[in-house]
Amino acid sequence: MRFDLTDLRLFLAVVNAGSITHGASDAGLSLPAASERLRDMEIDGEVVLLERGRRGVVPTEAGEALAHHARAIMHQMSQMRDEIGQYAKGLRANVRVLANTAATAEILPTRLAPWLAARPQVDVELRERQSTEIARSISAGFAEIGILSSAVETGGLILRPFAIDRLVVVAARDHPLSKRPRIRFVDALEYHFISLVGGALQDHIDAQAAKLGTRLKTRIALRSFDGICRMAGEGVGIGLVPETAARRYKRITQIGILPLQDDWATRRLSICVRSEKELTPLALDLFQHLAAEEQREDR
Repeated sequence: MRFDLTDLRLFLAVVNAGSITHGASDAGLSLPAASERLRDMEIDGEVVLLERGRRGVVPTEAGEALAHHARAIMHQMSQMRDEIGQYAKGLRANVRVLANTAATAEILPTRLAPWLAARPQVDVELRERQSTEIARSISAGFAEIGILSSAVETGGLILRPFAIDRLVVVAARDHPLSKRPRIRFVDALEYHFISLVGGALQDHIDAQAAKLGTRLKTRIALRSFDGICRMAGEGVGIGLVPETAARRYKRITQIGILPLQDDWATRRLSICVRSEKELTPLALDLFQHLAAEEQREDR
């Protein structure tokens, strides 16, 4: 069997996502190229690695064995780059981080900036994912560090406090909802929304609407929280954004901010790893830095 590192990285991505399409995207390959690589891996090894079905793919027993060894190899490669990087100026190291929307857009840029600035030879591969997917990915060893909602099942992962993520409704000052001190999500569903373009947070919000047997009435979908706040302030509709984003925009112009009473709207975020002992020195340093930053903010 002649599997290269791209093959192994792709296979782990597919196993983790349960989908060749999503796995190919995570590995940075086109679907045709990924499908051809997977097919060649099975032909070369004379073994079926994936069971393909209408709902996605799952590894066979042979596939599980390959995934186990692939994780070990990728971890060793990461350690090698980290250790050699201490001696070779031109070699770059990489830490992979998975985080939910609020952490990616609102919290991590500030906390990561000083750490990265002090380490010019280090890159952070940051991917946005839903919390449940993050927990699976970290457990499977597909990424070193995850930032997720503590409400999801995390199994045997190591958790440290990271931040509190509160979702609020933003609306124009003269909007009917702005007269209330706080509202329930169900009360907002009769109005038109300014939503996010996809992403883990929007998926989470849509799922809450689905539980109530309905869907958001979306007028437009934007890519940034600031854009949502700006349009909400102009009376285009209402938005649902992290409180940090709403308060940042309120410094620029007047906008109504309404806390949501629903339990799911206030989430305690945690930073997680599978095992501190398995982390490369760089990944461990970043993990400790991010956890320590939360403690400083609490003070």
